[in-house]
Amino acid sequence: MTSRLAQLSTQLTTMASRPDIHLYTTQTPNGIKISITLEELGLPYTVHKIEISKNVQKEPWFLEINPNGRIPALTDTFTDGKTIRLFESGSIQQYLVDQYDKDYKISYPRGTREYYEVNNWLFFLNAGVGPMQGQANHFSRYAPERIEYGVNRYVNESRRLYGVLNAQLEKSTSGYLVGDKCTIADIAHWGWVTAAFWAGIDIEEFPALKAWDDRMLARPGVEKGRHVPDPHRMKELSKNPEEMKEQAEKSRAWVQQGMAADSKK
Repeated sequence: MTSRLAQLSTQLTTMASRPDIHLYTTQTPNGIKISITLEELGLPYTVHKIEISKNVQKEPWFLEINPNGRIPALTDTFTDGKTIRLFESGSIQQYLVDQYDKDYKISYPRGTREYYEVNNWLFFLNAGVGPMQGQANHFSRYAPERIEYGVNRYVNESRRLYGVLNAQLEKSTSGYLVGDKCTIADIAHWGWVTAAFWAGIDIEEFPALKAWDDRMLARPGVEKGRHVPDPHRMKELSKNPEEMKEQAEKSRAWVQQGMAADSKK
């Protein structure tokens, strides 16, 4: 009996300490997908802004959380009462809904058709849209010299992937990627799609995707989560070519410095 009571006490203590979420992030498409997920779930969390331009993400303490030295990363108290680390945005999103989305606000029950369809689109983003658009951003904005082959290769592939998303949304009766609601698949894509212009893509070419972008932006969780840890200004930036140029020049400098530092390791 005493052993049972002790075990119950430990379980209750663990439950009381959960969630204890610490989000390590900065203002990027991958970063805001986690803060938006947390806001959509209504979970409390502590934000730690990571100054990636100063290579804070390469410091030893951060590498203990994410050995790859990238944001976002997250820690929480796990069911055993010990700290668990999460890195890679898709992995973090899956953890959050597995652990905390018991009412299936932005996910579907494990084993259902919709559950696997969400995974399809989540991996589509993490293996397709994100990497391709990231490279389009690099060759269009951050490379020290303009290489047309690189620009065309990644911008065109990103546009092709946008076409796939647009076709999926044209068939949707809910206006979201999977089933009858917004899910982590939609959240994962939004930070990238809403910044299409930065990669040289005109979202007006994709009407269903443009309507989805506006629909996502109207969600309170998206509106709140997109401003973590700093104001999200992509919409304003898209209307100011001079500021776009200044921002690209500033970012180009630290991107090139980071590449040079990584090449020496």
